[in-house]
Amino acid sequence: MTWGERHRLLIARLSFVALLTLVVDAIGTVLVYYAERGAPDSEITSLGDALFFTTTQLLTVSSQIRNPFTAWGRVVDVLLEIWGVLVVAGTTGAAAAVFLQAGD
Repeated sequence: MTWGERHRLLIARLSFVALLTLVVDAIGTVLVYYAERGAPDSEITSLGDALFFTTTQLLTVSSQIRNPFTAWGRVVDVLLEIWGVLVVAGTTGAAAAVFLQAGD
C-alpha cells in the first residue's frame, strides 16, 4: 500500500469517526434535554443548553453547566465521556498505524 493510499484510508476513517461523533452529539443532546429539562435546579432548560453541555462533554470532558441531576442524565453523561476517550484513543492509534507503516 502506497503512502497516498494509506493517507486516503486515514482520512476516510477520521471522516467516519467525525460524522459518527456528530450523530452521538445530536442523540446525546436530545437525551440530556429530555432527562434534565424538568429536574429541579438543572441548568439545562433548552435544546441549546443541552447541545452546549453534550458538545463540551465530548470535547473537554467538562462543562460550565453543572453535571446532570437525573439518573438518565448521568448515564448519558458517562456514555459521552466514554465515547470521547474512545475516539481520542482510536484516532491516535489509527494515525500511529499509518505513520508506522510509512517506513515499510
